[in-house]
Amino acid sequence: QLQLVESGGGLVQPGGSLRLSCAASGATLGDYAIGWFRQAPGKEREGVSCIGSSDGTKYYARSLKGRFTIFRDGAKKWVYLQMNSLEPEDTGTYYCAAIRQAMCVMGGYYDYWGQGTQVTVSS
Repeated sequence: QLQLVESGGGLVQPGGSLRLSCAASGATLGDYAIGWFRQAPGKEREGVSCIGSSDGTKYYARSLKGRFTIFRDGAKKWVYLQMNSLEPEDTGTYYCAAIRQAMCVMGGYYDYWGQGTQVTVSS
C-alpha cells in the first residue's frame, strides 16, 4: 500500500507562486505515474497535471496556460508541482495520486491518493 503525502500548500496573493510536493511514505515514486488533481469548493475534482514513470512525459490541463510545471527529483522520491502566476481560480485542495505504470493519464484512474493540501489564492 503506497501512502502519499502532499505538502507546500498555503495562502498566497494573486500573482504569487507555490511549490507543492508529493512523496510516498517509506517508498520511492520512480515506478509510478503521478497525477496532480485539484478540487475547488462546490466543483468537481479536475486533473491538473501528470508525469509518466518511464520517460517522464508530462501533461497539463489547457486552462493552466503554462503557469504550472510538474517534475521529479533525481532520486525519484518526490514529485513537485511548481505553480506560478497564481490566480484566485486556482484555489482548492490539491491532491497527488499514483498508479504503478509507465504512462500517466490526465484526470484518469489512479490507485493511490494523498490527503490533499490546501491552496488559497487571495489578496
